[in-house]
Amino acid sequence: MSSLRMVLDSNVIISGFLFGGPPARLLEHAITGSLQCFISLPILDEIRDVLLRPKFGLSSNQALALIGELHELCRIVTPKARIRVVDADPDDNMILECASAADADVIVSGDSHLLDLGQWRGIRIHPPADFAKEIQGQPTDRCD
Repeated sequence: MSSLRMVLDSNVIISGFLFGGPPARLLEHAITGSLQCFISLPILDEIRDVLLRPKFGLSSNQALALIGELHELCRIVTPKARIRVVDADPDDNMILECASAADADVIVSGDSHLLDLGQWRGIRIHPPADFAKEIQGQPTDRCD
């Protein structure tokens, strides 16, 4: 059986790198190959810009090192089409574009605009804690 194909939202990746918890566990699954992680260049650019914000206290070298790790960890896809689904926060559409290009099984996000979709074009959308429990075979708190 092939591993699940996932797209992690920028907020999940940053949280995983800097704070641990379920987002870090998902990154660990990508490292071991039990999950395939996909990313696009626009998402990488957004992560870089966020990591360079003074509130995180990272030097530019540290931020770029994390981007380099992410570049090696995830398969880069190039979205073929612009998608306009999330009107309230158009930047969220780049996650959907990446997931479409990656033929992803799941999007993992903490963003309410994406989570409110529940799924999109057959791609499930879950918060990090729920998806981390799911892949560990534990029950989740969600009532679908």
